[in-house]
Amino acid sequence: MLVCKFGGTSMANAETISKVADIINSDSERKYVVVSAPGKRDRQDTKVTDLLYKCFAEAQATGNCAETFKQVKERFDAIIKGLNIDLDLSDDYAEIENNINSSTTADYAASRGEYLSAKVLAKKLGYAFLDTLKLIKFNEDGEFQLDYSIDLIRQEMAKVKKAVFPGFYGSSPGDVVKTFTRGGSDVTGAIIARAANADVYENWTDVSGFMKADPRIVSNPKKIEYLSYRELRELSYMGANVLHPESIFPVRNAGIPINIKNTFAPDDGGTMIVPTSKLPDNTSVITGIAGQKGFTVILIEKAMMNAEVGFVRKVLSVMEYENISVEHIPSGIDTLCIVVRDEDIQNKMQKVLDKIRDSVSADNVEIHSGLSLVAVVGHNMASRQGTAATIFASLAKSNINVRMIDQGSSELNVIVGIDTFDYEKAINTIYHAFEG
Repeated sequence: MLVCKFGGTSMANAETISKVADIINSDSERKYVVVSAPGKRDRQDTKVTDLLYKCFAEAQATGNCAETFKQVKERFDAIIKGLNIDLDLSDDYAEIENNINSSTTADYAASRGEYLSAKVLAKKLGYAFLDTLKLIKFNEDGEFQLDYSIDLIRQEMAKVKKAVFPGFYGSSPGDVVKTFTRGGSDVTGAIIARAANADVYENWTDVSGFMKADPRIVSNPKKIEYLSYRELRELSYMGANVLHPESIFPVRNAGIPINIKNTFAPDDGGTMIVPTSKLPDNTSVITGIAGQKGFTVILIEKAMMNAEVGFVRKVLSVMEYENISVEHIPSGIDTLCIVVRDEDIQNKMQKVLDKIRDSVSADNVEIHSGLSLVAVVGHNMASRQGTAATIFASLAKSNINVRMIDQGSSELNVIVGIDTFDYEKAINTIYHAFEG
């Protein structure tokens, strides 16, 4: 059995939804489908989810979102007309607009794109529509309840052979709409795949899988045919945004492969994401390269730091108090570096410096901004001598200064911190050092 998720680009208009329907109908094993809200039809267009967020903002400000919600209705009416299906959403429109105008939550407003999108595709396919409001559950603290949700979904699956589910949302106690973070339809798809005990979770998007590097930076990078769940986590965290980074958790424990496929090139093989034990033999040293801009390094120096019990805890307590998430902590005998995102420490720099200096009596505390991180990821790195040497030799040859190095004991990845003005050059340099 196959569980499919189709993203916003795939659901953008009647033409693309017709392609989606053809893909689903081409294989009888595609029994359960998860959809996103309609995305952009072109670069100048607006995603339906963004229109709905705008509706909510207008309703909060003026009590009326009629003009913007009209655009939402027009999008779906055009899709219904283009698909030539007998579907009347007027009651849904009225209910949604009234609820948004009545000071409902932003999560409710944002979720309605997926809700309507799933209704449309279910009608097109002749599948049942199953609302995830009643099936995907969060507790009072906003934590997702996987096991409980799986039980509820399986109960409904037992009643229908084929169904379409809206992605992106579930509910907190009292059936209050609760959304995942943006891109959360990927997570919904993985949950449905887990509940269905799917053979494969197909994630359909507008690219034919993961590339070894960002094609906006590296010209014609090679495609990744296979990668592990762990490699995916590393690449997604560092900015490879084909798939929501949390989407692997529901399927990983069950060993369900994820296949990234292209709606607009359905015959392409895509990328298979599998358990490490099922990775095929691969001669490539690295699996992929990814990176992100916008980091700041806090450098802390103190003589005999290594002998001071609780030193790191005191520093991290300052970060916790200031609600700053710590990304990396490379260290030496007398030095400690704290890597944080620029946006987390903005307007707090001097306060953080002073608190750290006071809490640990540091000899020196400095902040260096304008840092970018580049991660080189691959299971084969651990068994190949000279991988790190290749990385650093290539950067040195290109006159790129390495400001930070972080490598886990698993040798699954090597992360280097560089000046942001060298970011694109660094990714190109490392890629061509391994891939030619």
